[in-house]
Amino acid sequence: MQSIAVLGAGGWGTALAVHLARLDHDVRLWGRDAALVDRLRESRVNAVYLPDVALDGVRPTASIEEAVGGATLVVVAVPSHGLRAVVHRAVAIAPTAVPFVSTTKGLEHGTLFRMSDVIADEAGPDRPVAVLSGPTFAAEVAAGLPTAVVVASASSDAACLVQREFRSPSLRLYATDDVAGVEIGGALKNVVAIAAGVVESLGLGHNAMAALITRGLVEMSRLATAMGGRPDTLAGLSGLGDLVLTCTGHRSRNRQVGIELGKGRSLDDILRGQRMVAEGLRTAQAALDLGARLGVELPITAQMQAVIDGVRSPKAALVELMLRPQRSEADGSRH
Repeated sequence: MQSIAVLGAGGWGTALAVHLARLDHDVRLWGRDAALVDRLRESRVNAVYLPDVALDGVRPTASIEEAVGGATLVVVAVPSHGLRAVVHRAVAIAPTAVPFVSTTKGLEHGTLFRMSDVIADEAGPDRPVAVLSGPTFAAEVAAGLPTAVVVASASSDAACLVQREFRSPSLRLYATDDVAGVEIGGALKNVVAIAAGVVESLGLGHNAMAALITRGLVEMSRLATAMGGRPDTLAGLSGLGDLVLTCTGHRSRNRQVGIELGKGRSLDDILRGQRMVAEGLRTAQAALDLGARLGVELPITAQMQAVIDGVRSPKAALVELMLRPQRSEADGSRH
């Protein structure tokens, strides 16, 4: 049995806490909202982010010292914009040998760091860091439905530890050392999912959706390989698998944002009705900045950022994509 701290009491953090407690681990679920944590303790349900899932065996706490103190594994499940501040607090409590597992998908604005880079920047080079990613909806993991994910780490020991302690009859984990490929796939698929919601909302059909998903995968692969990732990683669970789920699943927040944008609603209006973060909204500009730094063109991301900024309508953005110069599919040369 491991003593595990899960930092972040949103839907994904709660689902992972429930899953790990089901495996008889000692699980402490930290949330920054003390009022929410009090409700979790009293009701034993996270009615805001994951209703109808009992928090059996999970100890909610608003004290990060209580959550991380004595933990043998720290799982970070907070939104990308809050990750650095939370990790900064946690690494001061956890001994250097305690591995951190990032389940956050995105890029940090300004630094353009991947999430594991943010953790390493705060924790130092000696801290084992792993990344958990793949096609997952929190509610299905919490319900014990069959799921397969990837754990990526430069440390084979850290990857094996996560595989061993997270594995269950309903969760299978594959290991890789391609951290960059896994994280870029997890970040950019959220941007493509916004575009998928637009395609669905505008009623553009299955042909358009298939084309978008396929070219979105190309975009993800280009950026990942420019950062040292491997193409086969993007063809796996953390790339294609996560992309298909997020672009087509009705639980996808990023897809839902795209659907509402396609209806002509303003972004401010859409966000007023959401409690959970659609990471694609934060990732698009950072991905464009990273692409510019590395000389990688990201046309779908660029059009979605124009829509997010309100300078182009969703329909006009898709027309722009269709009218771009035609290219060879394999090498990208123009015709």
